[in-house]
Amino acid sequence: MTTEIAAGAAKAHAPTASEYIVHHLGHLSTAHQGKIIDFSIWNLDTIFWSIFTGIVGCLFMYLAARKATAGVPGRFQALVEILVEMVEDQSKSIVHGNRRFIAPLALTVFVWVALMNALDFLPVDAFASLFHALGVEHIFPHHRVVPTADLNGTMGMALGVFALMIYYNLKIKGVGGFIHELFAAPFGIWLAPFNLLLNVIEFAAKTVSLAMRLWGNMYAGELLFLLLALLGSTATVFGFLGQVVAGSMWAIFHILIVFLQAFIFMMLTLVYIGQAHEGH
Repeated sequence: MTTEIAAGAAKAHAPTASEYIVHHLGHLSTAHQGKIIDFSIWNLDTIFWSIFTGIVGCLFMYLAARKATAGVPGRFQALVEILVEMVEDQSKSIVHGNRRFIAPLALTVFVWVALMNALDFLPVDAFASLFHALGVEHIFPHHRVVPTADLNGTMGMALGVFALMIYYNLKIKGVGGFIHELFAAPFGIWLAPFNLLLNVIEFAAKTVSLAMRLWGNMYAGELLFLLLALLGSTATVFGFLGQVVAGSMWAIFHILIVFLQAFIFMMLTLVYIGQAHEGH
């Protein structure tokens, strides 16, 4: 009788599929509300993992520079050299000007975003199980690992790119030249109000689309991993095989998405900074 009561209680407290997904999409925030998207609070998990992957990325590049040799490179050095050459070639073809800061910036963006995206390969219930085992689940009611699956995180990076766009517009064209371009391009000074509105919309669209593109792809990937995890919870042969087969296929395909989205974010950063070096 006691066993049946315990089993019934466990079943009663078991989350539904929607509750499971909503719980895993909530953030550890300063308000402890676990909202999926909320710009009014600080998502502590996003901040922590963004800083953590940034430190790991800097350490990765530091070790590569420290162990670099002029002789036959090892596999680690060869990988880093391929990345550096790829970024240098892309920056050379897009940005026509001084690239002493821009090429390292693009490399940093690619490595950082790739590492943040790669956190999506961790099991979806890994930290929830860890916090439960440590008895601290009440301290961490929600925890999301992937910073790029949080619109707050991607919007923060996009605003950083926006600041660089404004900086290089002012640096290359000067204050007067930039203001003149805002009012005179692309239809001439006689349509100044319309030109200003169009340019403001262009800057806003670049910033928002840069953030939304990365967030949308990573958010969808994270959601699909949660759905596959629910498929395995059906405790049937079909559910188990579906989770293993579909989960493996999606994980392999997601490797491409992780690095492709990092590459796209880096390329768009270069394109937007490159446009700041050119006049209309």
